[in-house]
Amino acid sequence: MLKNYDVIVVGAGHAGCEAAAAAANMGSSVLLITSNMQTIAQMSCNPAMGGIAKGQIVREIDALGGYSGIVTDRSMIQFRMLNKSKGPAMWSPRAQCDRMLFAQEWRLLLEQTPNVDFWQDTVNEILVVNNSAVGVKTTMGIEIKGSSVVLTNGTFLNGIIHIGEKQFGGGRAGEKAVTGITEQLISLGFESGRMKTGTPPRVDGRSLDYSKMEEQPGDENPGKFSYTDTPKLTKQKSCYITHTNSSVHEILKTGFDKSPMYNGRIQGIGPRYCPSIEDKINRFSDKNRHQIFVEPEGWNTVEIYVNGFSTSLPEEIQLKALKSINGFENVKMFRPGYAIEYDYFPPIQLTHTLETKLIENLYFAGQINGTTGYEEAACQGLVAGINAHLKINGKPTFVLNRSAAYIGVLIDDLITKGTDEPYRMFTSRAEYRILLRQDNADNRLTKIGHQIGLASNERLEAISNKDKIIENIIKYFKITSIEVDVCNNFLTRHGSNNINQKTKLINIISRPEVHLIDMLFEFVEVYDYLNIKDKSTFTEIIEQAEILMKYYGYIEKEKEMAEKILRLENILLHDTFDYLKLTSLSSEAREKLTTIKPVTLGQASRISGVSPSDIGVLMSYLGR
Repeated sequence: MLKNYDVIVVGAGHAGCEAAAAAANMGSSVLLITSNMQTIAQMSCNPAMGGIAKGQIVREIDALGGYSGIVTDRSMIQFRMLNKSKGPAMWSPRAQCDRMLFAQEWRLLLEQTPNVDFWQDTVNEILVVNNSAVGVKTTMGIEIKGSSVVLTNGTFLNGIIHIGEKQFGGGRAGEKAVTGITEQLISLGFESGRMKTGTPPRVDGRSLDYSKMEEQPGDENPGKFSYTDTPKLTKQKSCYITHTNSSVHEILKTGFDKSPMYNGRIQGIGPRYCPSIEDKINRFSDKNRHQIFVEPEGWNTVEIYVNGFSTSLPEEIQLKALKSINGFENVKMFRPGYAIEYDYFPPIQLTHTLETKLIENLYFAGQINGTTGYEEAACQGLVAGINAHLKINGKPTFVLNRSAAYIGVLIDDLITKGTDEPYRMFTSRAEYRILLRQDNADNRLTKIGHQIGLASNERLEAISNKDKIIENIIKYFKITSIEVDVCNNFLTRHGSNNINQKTKLINIISRPEVHLIDMLFEFVEVYDYLNIKDKSTFTEIIEQAEILMKYYGYIEKEKEMAEKILRLENILLHDTFDYLKLTSLSSEAREKLTTIKPVTLGQASRISGVSPSDIGVLMSYLGR
């Protein structure tokens, strides 16, 4: 009934959508299979994209030609740049989104992508011939042939939902779990594990008293994620902050004996950096309150997401505890929070392309690999979709190294170190975060995206024009001097020390009190030189030029460090390499290297348990 496809994508969450879009836009025929066509790209947890390090990932996806940034811009109701008080390496964009509009925009984009077909059904088996994936089989008994298969099953593999002492099968509230795939993969030699995540209750915003909370508005001049011509946000909805208190904690404790996490019914490991409210109370018993973010779900709904109150306690205890929070005294609950336990596959079983080592042309992306978060899932889907297309067309693989993108850091961490708890991206995970800023994702990745056939000619032209303007600004500041009187007048007004001799503009912009935007529009000759017509149009370009001038020394030092490390990445290791015969290696190193089979010496150096002396032994052996 269905034709043979180049790429079959199983699951239409954030990973599946990006995988389908990427492979299709590169020229593959794609079938996107989902159990429910009405929940494509559903935001199962909080209605937001971006955040610390996650915002950088969304911008990287967009720079490569993915859709997450475009969809976010079209559906956001608030934008904030986080960590602006810190250095630019830490700045991270975050958007509050309209949940329903987000899913709608994703579906529209996919439906407008010519090579994407859809099929509503549940996959319960991968068709495998000679250790290669050749299609899928569904619960309706339909076999669909494909040259490659991308699994993005999210929390659906043998999913169990927990609310207090109640438990029932499900991949998400109101949706059935998926059985069969885990069992088949284990029979093929894969290792699996269990993880858990949770979600808070949703409440009626009309029943809240916002006057008792702290308002959290969006940025005065909101930015956006996509480098394309997406709409600028002209109006925003505020979020609010309130806190739990000792009364809330005491109420919650009365249900601990009925909590599936504490009575042993949940075996899976939960996310360290997004714990449940009961876990917070237990782990941080010295704190008498915890922050609660009150987040609207969209423009035209009263539903509120109670961020920071993830729980699997009985629903009556959830409601009683909520009523003791400031501003929640008269709260009405739409639906309780719950925990969900699901299967995942330790990602050391994958290569850098996210293809499995055991089964050729089978790719894993998203929570099946032990990650948490929409952004982490989306970038994995993008990489899997790109590589599925490249593999079946006999083209070189697409791999981003750690100094090229947060996406590269995430995938390298997963396949090299593995994870036994839900993995979440942070800026601290990246060694080269000064290079991997949110402002320069297009500079880093758009040319790469264009080379593989994903980023459009228009995107390449836009980055070329942007680079020229930045280059002109920096050149002007390097060659142009400023008179003492003119400069001191400017410096005095901006709270900076005066100069006593004529100096180059580049020396003035390096001062922390001085900002490029003020200098550009203070001095008419600079304004004319750049032919700037609209100040707002160039805000992002001006910001990036300032970062490059202010932090030039740090950036160059990090580039040198990255280049040195890259030398190790160029030393290849064959997957047939017999580490057991190198008795000079530690026993742990021999075991880990044999299991993971690193592709390069650089990857080998990042494996937990492989010491610098072990790397020295390998280098010595390879030298001989």
